[in-house]
Amino acid sequence: MREIQAEEITSTVAEMCIDANLHLSKEMQCRIEEAEKKEKNPLGQKILGQLMQNMSIANRDQIPICQDTGMSVFFVKVGQEVHVNGNLTDAINEGVRKGYTEGYLRKSVVSDPILRENTKDNTPAIIHYDIVPGDELTITVAPKGFGSENMSRVYMLKPADGVEGIKNAVIETVRDAGPNACPPFVVGVGIGGDFELVAELSKKALTREPGSHNPQPHIARLEEELFEEINKLGIGPAGLGGSTTALAINIETYATHIAGMPLAINMCCHVDRHKTVSL
Repeated sequence: MREIQAEEITSTVAEMCIDANLHLSKEMQCRIEEAEKKEKNPLGQKILGQLMQNMSIANRDQIPICQDTGMSVFFVKVGQEVHVNGNLTDAINEGVRKGYTEGYLRKSVVSDPILRENTKDNTPAIIHYDIVPGDELTITVAPKGFGSENMSRVYMLKPADGVEGIKNAVIETVRDAGPNACPPFVVGVGIGGDFELVAELSKKALTREPGSHNPQPHIARLEEELFEEINKLGIGPAGLGGSTTALAINIETYATHIAGMPLAINMCCHVDRHKTVSL
């Protein structure tokens, strides 16, 4: 049994929250650079250039890439041979508190959805746990802004709707999002499970690096087809036209009931922030 101190988790999470909001992954940066080279619409190309300039300024001046530093979402894999000396959930939330206050990140969480009082430290986080073999604790943080989150959708499709039904729902969601979700997008798609799991799958899909594909060939094919169709919509960077509407389409699936085909589309802007650390 391997022991990990709660204090180590807290300090790691604090650093992760700051880093994820200040620096995009190299894969994400490369995707935007490639899109800028391929974009034929002059205005769209200019906007993509400005996005790259914004990333450079954020990195140079150590300031957030986007003013909406998001609600902190975590995917945590807990090895069965790990013992946390302290409360794991409390340790993560304390890390969020430290990261958002000491990193001068915008605090965007309200304690009650009706009364709307700001918690002033961006807690509580949303935490998804998964028990796995081994003696490691793997933490992924994905700060999620709500400009794109508000344009996300869940559909309870019928099995008879098939692949075409999935495609139509995804494309409809992206079209309806338009400029409101700050394109170019990364689109996370969940298929299967049930009502609540499919939404988690779509959020988890956003933590995959752009350019990667689902290991199942038929799902990877669907990712490619949707990517092509979405980029034909003409929404373009900032919604001002062009061929770069999506930077990536990531799909995650799970087994489901014979009578259903749950589908969730989690929209994300070009600032698809996430960071993973293993302890």
